[in-house]
Amino acid sequence: MRTTARDTVLGRIRDALALAPVPVPAAEIPRAYRTGRTLPDGERLALLTDRLLDYKAEVHPCTADRTAEVIAAVLEERGARSVGVPPGLDEEWLTAYTGRVQRDSADIPPPSLGDLDGVVTASAVTCAETGTIFLDGSPDQGRRALSLVPDLHVCVVDLSSVEPGVPEAVARLVPERPTTLISGPSATSDIELERVEGVHGPRTLAVVIRTDV
Repeated sequence: MRTTARDTVLGRIRDALALAPVPVPAAEIPRAYRTGRTLPDGERLALLTDRLLDYKAEVHPCTADRTAEVIAAVLEERGARSVGVPPGLDEEWLTAYTGRVQRDSADIPPPSLGDLDGVVTASAVTCAETGTIFLDGSPDQGRRALSLVPDLHVCVVDLSSVEPGVPEAVARLVPERPTTLISGPSATSDIELERVEGVHGPRTLAVVIRTDV
């Protein structure tokens, strides 16, 4: 029987554990994170905007009563004629959009989502310090495939859900829910360190920040 490198490594680990005189106690990991930070609305908005722009995302601040207008303008500017939306997305958000809207469901095969020009979702929490948006699979955010397959993602963020730092943002999440973290449009670098966008997800991320919600 041929022995692989994996077999060799695992065998050595088993031998080492067998020779250990006593069980090694589990290390206690300190959890003294910096928590409880707050920032005024204006500073959180400015910090988040700076981070999102640095990631090459689009930022569209607006008041809640202009949500539908701004979403429609973003979609029309990008030439999006058909968009997918989670089953629980607020219908009012698409009233100004004149294209085709497809409500997502588990019956729709993920590959077919690539035929959509874009997707519109809400968000759960956002971290201003890192410019990271958290989706947790809630009805207004949908399954992970919906936000990853289409080439354009329009994500609505309420300023009230924006936290200054990572500990504060994570504390607002429900651990049992599937979490997707978004920091700008999907991007990677080739062997010559040339930035390539849209490899693992949407090529364009447009963030609509509702400043009075």
